[in-house]
Amino acid sequence: MAITFEQVNFSYGQGSLAQPILKDISTTIPSGKITAIIGQTGSGKSTLVQHINGLLKPTNGKVIVNDFELSSQTKEKQLTALRAQVGMVFQFPESQLFANTVLEDVMYGPLNFGKDRLAAKEAAQAALTMVGLPSQHWDKSPFALSGGQMRRVAIAGTLALNPPIIVLDEPAAGLDPLGQAELVELMLGLKKQGKTVVLISHQMDQVMAVADWTLVMHQGQVVAAESPKTLFNRPLSWFKEVHLDLPTAGQFAQQLVAQGWQFKERPLTLEQLAQAINQEVAIHE
Repeated sequence: MAITFEQVNFSYGQGSLAQPILKDISTTIPSGKITAIIGQTGSGKSTLVQHINGLLKPTNGKVIVNDFELSSQTKEKQLTALRAQVGMVFQFPESQLFANTVLEDVMYGPLNFGKDRLAAKEAAQAALTMVGLPSQHWDKSPFALSGGQMRRVAIAGTLALNPPIIVLDEPAAGLDPLGQAELVELMLGLKKQGKTVVLISHQMDQVMAVADWTLVMHQGQVVAAESPKTLFNRPLSWFKEVHLDLPTAGQFAQQLVAQGWQFKERPLTLEQLAQAINQEVAIHE
């Protein structure tokens, strides 16, 4: 289910007080893939994704999600159909947990969308299984769980609605390395199920690990839309302009280049870096 932005502009305020946040954005997020949206703080990433499920509406232009067209004229009552297609997981989603048990918390969304208790329970159990939370935790208070487990419960609450599009805003924030690795596996699993995953991230290693496509935002505009490999092989001067870093392996490789090393292609993962170093060493032996 592709997501298309057509000449989308968005401003806070009106008239002379209007503050433009998104500026003439025309781009497509591909269906069934993982798209990472990256950019410095304040570049417009969160504002952009809030247009995908109608939390915000364009000041001008339109957003097309499957056959739903969102514009400034879209009525609030029409948005239910859109929001059934798009699941949003905000930063630190565990702060929104509230029920007495994990299972009841995850059931809330399906119940709210009209499922009976049996169907809601089945949907919740499937979602909790999907995020890898063992069943012995389902009858516990969500607040008795670890931070990483609470994050999984919160994500399950969105997955229980079975939306074809999942939007994750900085989902790894505050997670330990194990929790981050589990999150990567979850996103790849969602992709295997055919879901469209949209990820906002400041972690370039995570982007390299999961993304099929990247959008780079800078000062309210999309300044790059391409594969991670193509993106991270851009000149270093470009990254300075948009205030972004290379993945860890790429940064280390650049330090070696500064010391006289040469690489045929910039290594972007630790595996690529190790292989490239071994090749260089073999050449000079």
